[in-house]
Amino acid sequence: MGNNSFGKLLKITTFGESHGPAIGVTIDGLSPNFPLDIDKIQKEMNRRRPGGNKFGTKRNEKDQIKILSGIYEGKVTGTPLTIIIENNNQLSNDYNDISKAFRPSHADYTLFNKYKIRDPRGGGRASGRETASRVIAGAIAKQYLETDNIIIEAGTIQIGNIKVDSTSKTYNWDKRNTNDFYCPDEEKSLEMETLLNELRNQGDSIGGIIECKIKNLPCGLGEPTFNKFEAQLAKAMLSLGAVRGFEIGLGFDSAKYKGSEFNDQMDKNGFLSNNNGGVLGGVTTAQEVVFRVAFKPTPSISIPQRTLDIENNEKIIQIKGRHDPCICPRAVVVVEAMAALVTLDFNMEKNSRRPF
Repeated sequence: MGNNSFGKLLKITTFGESHGPAIGVTIDGLSPNFPLDIDKIQKEMNRRRPGGNKFGTKRNEKDQIKILSGIYEGKVTGTPLTIIIENNNQLSNDYNDISKAFRPSHADYTLFNKYKIRDPRGGGRASGRETASRVIAGAIAKQYLETDNIIIEAGTIQIGNIKVDSTSKTYNWDKRNTNDFYCPDEEKSLEMETLLNELRNQGDSIGGIIECKIKNLPCGLGEPTFNKFEAQLAKAMLSLGAVRGFEIGLGFDSAKYKGSEFNDQMDKNGFLSNNNGGVLGGVTTAQEVVFRVAFKPTPSISIPQRTLDIENNEKIIQIKGRHDPCICPRAVVVVEAMAALVTLDFNMEKNSRRPF
């Protein structure tokens, strides 16, 4: 199983399985002598860790990071930086009854047909647990970006039919960290809470949308053809197993507008709108980059479902275990992490081309 690496100048390689002894990441390409704040990394891990959010899985992992290489006296050495977190709260027996059956909307069917072997415990490499490794790398990327005052923030703007309206009086992006959903509307977050409690009691799940903003970017990140800034963002987001949609700026709503309404006109003070989401011709404009990511419902639900087993027999399965009724609350930090990795990679490329 190849392609476990991501990035160009900044390259990460993730490893480990959901129910193995540990998962982790190796980061290559970091500039040396950078003072790394370990507490900031752990703080990011706590945002997505299983058991850290009352609306997430009941699996309780501390996700305490352990640095194996690449740090000396608190600074990055420039050698490959490897960090792991141990898996301590697996309940692998929850998967015994379905070890030979394909869970609907999981990667079980495709991975078994491709490799003729799969790890049924929690999904193995296809598990959402793999994203913890990305959060480690993203937390480090954020610290590098902060030296250029580049800030990345995400929040949940929709769960099911409950949708945030940015023109509402109750909308406040800066207060999204005050609730479990990272929702910029406190009233909508209460509606989301009610909905998820109902779904959890029913053994069901639901999807949602996360919006992300990248602030204080310079003009000039990205290339006009196959290395567009937004194309790499899309690749990063769609590499997350639960993501089923990506849009930037006005996204699919762009189709509703006339050119005279949509175009981001300019005057001496700069752009008069940001309908393109901060990117033109694949290159950042120095405006805020705004994009959204759609997550499907968590496929692991306790409601009986029809499926096949590895011998092509029809079965009815009921999935046991501890699963998120909605992925969004714990995925917000994952979206930020992947955006940080893409942004830092482009920023490193831009800085490498500066004339001496």
